[in-house]
Amino acid sequence: MLDSTIHYEDRGEGAPIVFLHGNPNSSHLWRNVLPAVGGPGRLLAPDLIGMGRSGKPDIDYRFTDHARYLDAWFDRLGLEDVVLVGHDWGGALAFDWAARHPERVRGVAFFETIVRPMSWSELGEGPRARSELIRSEEGERLVLDDDFLVRTAYTGGVLNPLGEEELRPYLEAYATRESRRPLLQWARSIPLDGDPADVAEAVERYDKWLAASDDVPKLLLTFDSSPTLLIQGEVLDWCARNIAALEIEHLGPAGHHAPEDQPEAIAAAISSWAGRHALRPS
Repeated sequence: MLDSTIHYEDRGEGAPIVFLHGNPNSSHLWRNVLPAVGGPGRLLAPDLIGMGRSGKPDIDYRFTDHARYLDAWFDRLGLEDVVLVGHDWGGALAFDWAARHPERVRGVAFFETIVRPMSWSELGEGPRARSELIRSEEGERLVLDDDFLVRTAYTGGVLNPLGEEELRPYLEAYATRESRRPLLQWARSIPLDGDPADVAEAVERYDKWLAASDDVPKLLLTFDSSPTLLIQGEVLDWCARNIAALEIEHLGPAGHHAPEDQPEAIAAAISSWAGRHALRPS
């Protein structure tokens, strides 16, 4: 895969449904979702480059790097007529891939991802302080020299904190300073007031596709009861106004890393939506 390898889960046969994770995750995030989605369909869940069990090339791990390696993975497997499911940065990468390969996309389901340009002024006090910390030298030390990002994701970013045994697969994937470099880059890539510029430009490009692609069914899953949620209130209203062919389904309480809190509900919603739109031909 270019100069490295992409690890991926692969189960079932038929039309491909690709599950893309975010930060600081891996395909392990989908471990309880994939079995509940079931068939028909080929369910695929890659580890993004540098993450999980994928290769760790010497690259910057910017948004464009992840998109480039994903492009190669899609092409190597010859995936066509794809249904995309994306969470967090996986949602942004799904939108980006769909916008650049519209002829290969059948549908997109997403939740807790970056749907539009953002600004510092719209962040709450907690998210703003966290973003400022991550972009500082102290934030770099916390992320690279410690388990800060993984542990906070699965304690504060979920309603049901993971115990040490449940945390182990995530911690083992990011056990060294070098292995945590992609996590830091992702955490610093949230586009605020146009910075970083490459990510902000990608969001603006895929927003145009989201608004114009009325022939591609889309499903937005929403949640409640957590201060870590991205898509609610004004952002949710923006989605309803600006994303074509969109269905919105509310699934109840969950944190930002919702597959840890609500895997069965997520799987059931995706399966039902795919069935309604004949996205899973046997």
